[in-house]
Amino acid sequence: MIAYLKGTILDKGLTYVILENNGVGYKVFVTPETLEAKNGDTVSLYTYLKVSEDGQALFGLPDFNALQFFELLITVSGVGPKVALAILSAARVEAVRQAIANQDAAVFTRISGVGLKTAEKIIVELKSKVGALEAASGGVAASGDAFEALIALGYSQKEVRDALKKIDATLPGPQQLKEALRILGKS
Repeated sequence: MIAYLKGTILDKGLTYVILENNGVGYKVFVTPETLEAKNGDTVSLYTYLKVSEDGQALFGLPDFNALQFFELLITVSGVGPKVALAILSAARVEAVRQAIANQDAAVFTRISGVGLKTAEKIIVELKSKVGALEAASGGVAASGDAFEALIALGYSQKEVRDALKKIDATLPGPQQLKEALRILGKS
C-alpha cells in the first residue's frame, strides 16, 4: 500500500495532481490546498489507496492528522473517499470535528454529494469518536475558529495552516487569531 508520497507536480486537473516520484507519475486526488501549488513544486502527501472492481484511486492529504480523519470519515456508510475528500476540502479538520461535536449538519449539507441524511449519519456515527479526540487534544475548537476567521479575511488555506502551525494550540481563540495575524503580517 502507498502511504506517503513526496514528489514534483508535473500537471494538475480540477481535483487531482500528477505527482512524479523517481520517474513514476502518480495521479493523486487532492484538496484545494495542494492544488494551489504550482507545476514543478515539490509536495509531500499522506495517501489513501482505494482499490475496487472499477480500478484504483489514490487520495492525498497534506498531513497525517488529515489522513486519519479522512479514514475516520470513510467508515461512515454512504461516505466514500471522494465525499470524504470533498468534506476536508471544504473545511479544515478542526472545523469538521467542531461541526460533528455541535451536531451542525449544515456544514456538511453545503458540500456537493452530501445530503441531510448522510450529514446526520456522519454526526451520529462519529460524535463519540470525535468527542474523545477533542477531549484529548484541547484547544481544537479555538484553532478552528481562528482558521475560519482568517479565511474570511482573505488569506489562503495554505497561508492560514502554516501560520496556525506556529502557534500554541492551547491559547484562547482570540489570542490565536492575534498571533496568526502577526505572523501573516510578517510574510
